[in-house]
Amino acid sequence: MDATAFVHHLLTLPGYRQQLVHIEHLPAREAVFGELDKCLHHILEARLKALGISALYRHQAEALNALFAGKNIIVATPSASGKSLCYHLATLEAMLADRESRAIYVFPTKALTQDQLRSLREMACPQLVSEGALCAFDGDTPQGERASMKRRAKIVLTNPDMLHLGVLPNHRSWSRLFRHLKYVVIDEAHVYRGILGSHMANVVGRLRRICALYGSSPQFICCSATTANPREHAERLIGLPIEAIVEDGSPHGEKYFVFWNSPVVDEARNRRRSANSEASYLLIQLVQEGFRSLVFARTRKLTELICLYARQQLAPGLCDRVSPYRAGYLSEERHRIEQRFFDGELLGLVATTALELGVDIGGLEATVLAGYPGSIASAWQQAGRSGRSAASSLSFLVGQDNPLDQYLMRNPHFFFGKSFDNALINPANPYVLKPHLLCAAWERPIDDMDRAFFDGDVDAALVELSREGKVRKWQTKWYLSPSLAYPAQDVSIRATSGQYAIIDVSQGRLLETVEASVAFLQIHPGAIYLHQGESYLITELDLVQRTALAEPTRVNYYTQAREITEIRILSVSERKDCRGVTVCWGTVDVTSRVIGFRKKRQFGDEIAGEEALELPSQSFLTKSLWFDLPQKAVDRIADAGLDFEGGLHACEHAAIGILPLFALCDRDDIGGVSVSQHRDTGGAQVFIYDAYPGGIGIAERGFEIVDKLWRATLGLIERCPCHDGCPSCIQSPKCGNNNQPLDKKAALILLEELAGSSTEPQAQA
Repeated sequence: MDATAFVHHLLTLPGYRQQLVHIEHLPAREAVFGELDKCLHHILEARLKALGISALYRHQAEALNALFAGKNIIVATPSASGKSLCYHLATLEAMLADRESRAIYVFPTKALTQDQLRSLREMACPQLVSEGALCAFDGDTPQGERASMKRRAKIVLTNPDMLHLGVLPNHRSWSRLFRHLKYVVIDEAHVYRGILGSHMANVVGRLRRICALYGSSPQFICCSATTANPREHAERLIGLPIEAIVEDGSPHGEKYFVFWNSPVVDEARNRRRSANSEASYLLIQLVQEGFRSLVFARTRKLTELICLYARQQLAPGLCDRVSPYRAGYLSEERHRIEQRFFDGELLGLVATTALELGVDIGGLEATVLAGYPGSIASAWQQAGRSGRSAASSLSFLVGQDNPLDQYLMRNPHFFFGKSFDNALINPANPYVLKPHLLCAAWERPIDDMDRAFFDGDVDAALVELSREGKVRKWQTKWYLSPSLAYPAQDVSIRATSGQYAIIDVSQGRLLETVEASVAFLQIHPGAIYLHQGESYLITELDLVQRTALAEPTRVNYYTQAREITEIRILSVSERKDCRGVTVCWGTVDVTSRVIGFRKKRQFGDEIAGEEALELPSQSFLTKSLWFDLPQKAVDRIADAGLDFEGGLHACEHAAIGILPLFALCDRDDIGGVSVSQHRDTGGAQVFIYDAYPGGIGIAERGFEIVDKLWRATLGLIERCPCHDGCPSCIQSPKCGNNNQPLDKKAALILLEELAGSSTEPQAQA
């Protein structure tokens, strides 16, 4: 059965309820080839011929020509376009010309590291392979192999965490690598956005600083999925000028991209069936018809749930051919699942974004996205996992019951007609910069020349660290305080707040770690936590030791925390007037407290119970945009007898749900507060803020395009068929006030007046 026949098959099934809302046919495309300015080494040409590669695509040739000219580059082309060949050929060519030449490859996941190690060994000459010169160095590398690896490695494949934690602090044992470093490869650069990207930029600054110590100045090769600002993003990431290569020359087979909306199950409330149930349903049908398929879920918990549900519905001969895959598993288990899927033993896999990236897992024929992943780049990256070697492939985007997904379901042209998202990072964020300066001081004392390697006010950050007793200045250099030992181990580059450990008390073992910033939401007392298909009840949360005790349990519900948030304005960085409406961007103090949690039935929205919690509040400084409300809108709402506070609240929810369309971020990266009378302004305000200390640029982006945000939010609510508001437009699953009060009609009036006043905004300093 081919792709079109399978789609027709779905429409004939008893369970079909008009879920298919759009099909985009992407025709096959022929290859466009390029020419190199100089010939490759004859050994490499022979290797390419042996692999069946007779010519390079246009973007591959352009990349190599730029590298041979001494430039830093970013190759930003779609998934499966052959980007890895650009850096494999460049590094191997350098080593054939100079045996002392070295390279570092940085991949965001261990799975991608192992996959690229396999492909590199296929490309490299046998001598490099036999010498053990190609090495993967990550947390799974046995301790006994690490010393010899440091001596013989010529190309080190690693991840940002290990580079930060294991390589840079121990640079003396890697001196040969750094002294002869020719290339640094940063693959999947679009992943390094938000807080991870801000950390990564500082890790790269530390790397360049250590290279300077050993007298090397490597070229950087960045590869990325398509984004709106590849050059700008890469230059912020590495701190150097870069050339962007964006014209894709690779061929691809035809693809059918299906928008599949969960059916309405409650007409009165316009409530839809769970997108996770729909994803499981599609996986079941695909596996039954023999399609090798990959389902992407938003969280670890949903990965387990979708797989569990599919296994329960499949016949005995097929249920064992479906598996979950996510972070948190032991390395042996991850590798076993990867191999089973690559070999075809598994027909279906349910994964988090751990497999979104460029891992070659064989000829996938279908992908299912269980909800919009938060950015157009990520959606195409996930969809691109299928069709790499197939003449025809399928991708499904299953719409969740939230404003963002439903906007796309009603406006598929926005997705298929839009360019791509901006990748946003803020390396100068003091909450990120200061810890990396401590790491840098450990690696070698900081002097005036080091300002070139970091963004932001390095001098001010060092003075603050000195006041905190963490660094001290002697003559012209800053030294780490003797009281601090190995600061890198206390810095998690994927968050800003440290980790909580989850302990299985039945076996006395560590299950997983959770970021402190979300610990109260995910592992509070009474929470249900899923690990490798098993449910655990969190019985105790130790705030001092940062541990959560978990017991195995069997329940038919999951938990969802309730949170309330207050916000204070500290300073205004910029304001503008949109025809009488004041819009501001600045620094705020956000205070949140988890007050309870709900128990919800699996694969449904029914509330099975609710309990209160007493946990301490958490505060942080961040960046926010906020705006006034037009007086005309206030008067219209009063005249109509509508709920003004409910309209404010609804406007806030819908705007937050839409903002990720304009900024490369996840819905969880931003937060919001709406008040009818804010104590700092005396008037009604809607706040949208970065959900990370110091801010990461999302609120600033929202400030820049606030007029577009208002219009898109108005369009979302206007087109929603519900009467009083629903999860598809103004309700939020994260609302700490249980979505009360909400008034859809009042929100429409507010947004009509805001959108009507939003043309030709004039910025003011």
